[in-house]
Amino acid sequence: MSADGAIDPWLLERLVCPATRTPLRLDAAAGELISDAAGLAYPVRDGVPVMLIEEARRLSGEPL
Repeated sequence: MSADGAIDPWLLERLVCPATRTPLRLDAAAGELISDAAGLAYPVRDGVPVMLIEEARRLSGEPL
């Protein structure tokens, strides 16, 4: 992690969605890692990705 709490690019390249094992993209404005394949957004709290499906939010707004 960098000093400003952003996710290190090296780490971001290696993180995958725990549900689909597909790459994630960072939405820095929302503070989330997005899995387009699963339709989920994983929160980033204090620069730490929370990679738990139970903590993810559906992009469509539907409950998990």
